[in-house]
Amino acid sequence: MGKVTISTLGKMKTNGEKFVCITAYDATFARIISEAGAETILVGDSLGMVLQGHDSTIPVTIDDMAYHTECVCRGAPDSLVIADMPFMSYTSPEQTMANATALMQAGAQMVKMEGGTWLSESISMLVERGIPVCAHLGLTPQSVNQFGGFKVQGRTPKEAKSILADAVEIQDAGASLLVLECIPASLATDISSKLDIPVIGIGAGAGTDAQVLVMHDLLGLSEHTARFVENFMSGQDTIQGALKAFVDAVKAGDYPREEHTYT
Repeated sequence: MGKVTISTLGKMKTNGEKFVCITAYDATFARIISEAGAETILVGDSLGMVLQGHDSTIPVTIDDMAYHTECVCRGAPDSLVIADMPFMSYTSPEQTMANATALMQAGAQMVKMEGGTWLSESISMLVERGIPVCAHLGLTPQSVNQFGGFKVQGRTPKEAKSILADAVEIQDAGASLLVLECIPASLATDISSKLDIPVIGIGAGAGTDAQVLVMHDLLGLSEHTARFVENFMSGQDTIQGALKAFVDAVKAGDYPREEHTYT
């Protein structure tokens, strides 16, 4: 596959080629995810739930994220590795810079931050100093208590207009990627078509430029999953086969399907 960069993903969007993102938290799984053909790996704060056993991502610390980012980067030197900025790790410019620096020095090529236009100044500050940013809109798990649970966002015209406006401003601030989570497929398709930067969807329909799933979910290991999750271990003999099946399904346009999307 060769070394994947931001430029690689931009060219894929321009050419209409889908790319794939899968979460990983250690070197072994990072290696086999990269070998399966996933261009990007997300060291997600989802580790708080799937590794640490919490009921949300909120308890995850920057030290947790830096440790797992180091592990993943050792296992997948050719993939573009994105590291989540955990809950309350980017509340001030000084804190944001220090924590983003820690993740980049751990090996990440990009940091991911949840939130709307209020992040614009922080995004600009990081990008100006050489730290690429992936933004995250829609259902943002760090705000689960404010949302009253893991609920689909953007279903009303007002909410949809707000998410689109946030996406445009975040791009203008300098973000290189955008994740859209749990929003109606039509809204995600509209946003993807209007942005120049690649858009990664999770529970956002098939109209985005890429798809991401939590590895434990796509391997059928999670006890509770959302409607957009498919068990790719079904019919496979190995984990490697399941990961490759997910990659192939995304690139062929076979995932997500209608039953995985929200209206």
